[in-house]
Amino acid sequence: MRNVYRVLAGLIAVEVMLQASFIVYGDAGMGKYVEDGGVIDKAGMEAAFDSGDAPFSEFVAFVLHGMNGMMVIPLLALLLLVSSFFAKVPGGVKWGAIVLGLVVLQVTLGLLGHSYPILGALHGINALLLFSSAVWTFWRSRRVTGTDTTSDVPRERVVA
Repeated sequence: MRNVYRVLAGLIAVEVMLQASFIVYGDAGMGKYVEDGGVIDKAGMEAAFDSGDAPFSEFVAFVLHGMNGMMVIPLLALLLLVSSFFAKVPGGVKWGAIVLGLVVLQVTLGLLGHSYPILGALHGINALLLFSSAVWTFWRSRRVTGTDTTSDVPRERVVA
């Protein structure tokens, strides 16, 4: 179960990296679209989401960012917390709860950021905290599992 815990923590970190890639790719595509004479307004964005007819090819990145952030990462974080009860990693439940708490905050900031743009800045900062916590949880579980960092072969313990 420790391996499940470790893999879930690593997947969350990778998912946060993907989230950053998605949003920047979509934003860059939108910038190019506007630079080339395209117009972005509320009606056009709603129509794109409703019909699936994207105004620019990179629009799909916004959809991926939303789906990944609203479904995949929260599910992984919940599974991380559940696995922490069985993984027997010292402090594992605490770090699983911290990661899940940061995910809940991230989703909240993302949703409220549409109404209060300043929360977008906090959304970005929290993403860094979430990534760091997931990486820390991953590496911390490697340290306490008694496995070598280069392989999964248990270390021999010398008893004097």
